[in-house]
Amino acid sequence: MSNLGLVFIILNGLLAACGEPVKKRNLEKSVAVDIPLNLEKIAEGLHPPVAAAFSPEGLMYVCEQTGQIRVLENNTLLAEPFLNLESKLVKISGAYDERGLLGIALHPDFRNNKKFYVYYSAPGTDKESDHQSVIAEYQVSNNPRLANASTERILLTIPQPESNHNGGDLKFGPDGYLYIGVGDGGGAGDRHGEKGNGQNLNTRLGKILRIDVNTDQAYGIPADNPFVGKEAKQEIWAFGLRNPWRLSFDKNSGQLFVADVGQNKFEEVNIIEKGGNYGWNIMEASYCFDPEQNCNKAGLILPIAEYEHEEGISITGGFVYRGKKLIGLTDDYIFADWKGPMFYLEKKGDSWVRGLIKLRAKPSGDFKILSFAEDNDAELYILTNQEVGPKDTKGAIYKLINP
Repeated sequence: MSNLGLVFIILNGLLAACGEPVKKRNLEKSVAVDIPLNLEKIAEGLHPPVAAAFSPEGLMYVCEQTGQIRVLENNTLLAEPFLNLESKLVKISGAYDERGLLGIALHPDFRNNKKFYVYYSAPGTDKESDHQSVIAEYQVSNNPRLANASTERILLTIPQPESNHNGGDLKFGPDGYLYIGVGDGGGAGDRHGEKGNGQNLNTRLGKILRIDVNTDQAYGIPADNPFVGKEAKQEIWAFGLRNPWRLSFDKNSGQLFVADVGQNKFEEVNIIEKGGNYGWNIMEASYCFDPEQNCNKAGLILPIAEYEHEEGISITGGFVYRGKKLIGLTDDYIFADWKGPMFYLEKKGDSWVRGLIKLRAKPSGDFKILSFAEDNDAELYILTNQEVGPKDTKGAIYKLINP
């Protein structure tokens, strides 16, 4: 999935340098108590499910990477898709690909206006791009199980120089604006231009974007975006990201949590601040990425948590738990690694400590966690697959429950 750029690199035997620690952090490895959870299977037989959103009626709209949005109603997967975008996608590889249908978000006033937003990979429009990322608006028909495909309104297109590191998550913030996670454009080390896309404010790549969808134009730029009136892309809310794979807002604090996939050594979790620089490709997590070059860390924001590849390989962001059923996890940020381990972060004073969530009754065989979803009661689900690529229908959805 879009969070698997690292896997692609490893599979092809590419290695990149990482450097020495920038400074000591008040973070420790799995110092919090382990918490057991069970998995309740909700659906199976999916192409890789990479994103999901819940309607006010409780319908679960599930994005398959291959282009269909499926409907899960009362734990039953409906045969007819909610929306089929396969014809709009760039041709993706069944063996491995990071492109496809990658994100979905329902408008805050969805109950009344029936608008929702998707992020998908379309064919490129010029020779210099591998494809383009499209953020588009649709509306639901009179049947909440069927979208109206004729209502597409394209808000934004972003040329992508390479096939990987697309990001692709969409979330509305408590301010009503749409936040978009976009990767650095692909390849290893963000070798784009003189300083990489992550640090280049004149590209939307390697950024968290923030736009206003409630306009007569394609979209508006919120007046308080940090780079309004400056030599920069006006949509930028934060920068210095490599491949933000899943972002979420804490329902209580309003803080924006982003999991950023690392290069070859470190995975990280960030709390995003307005105008913040999160370091890539100067830093990988809290470490200098290229120690042979001058690592100027001035003004960079370090992650709240990180882990090395002895523990995982590609991070999958989740949610701060605000439900009522998972014992011992209230207020904690729950996330995972594509490879299978699941973690939580617990706030301790000014620091976050990390604990392991031990999944009981875990399915046998390969088990990859692609994404998380949160229902209307703030209970959590994981979206999984048992293949590296999207060719087969071995995707499944599980609800996290107490043992």
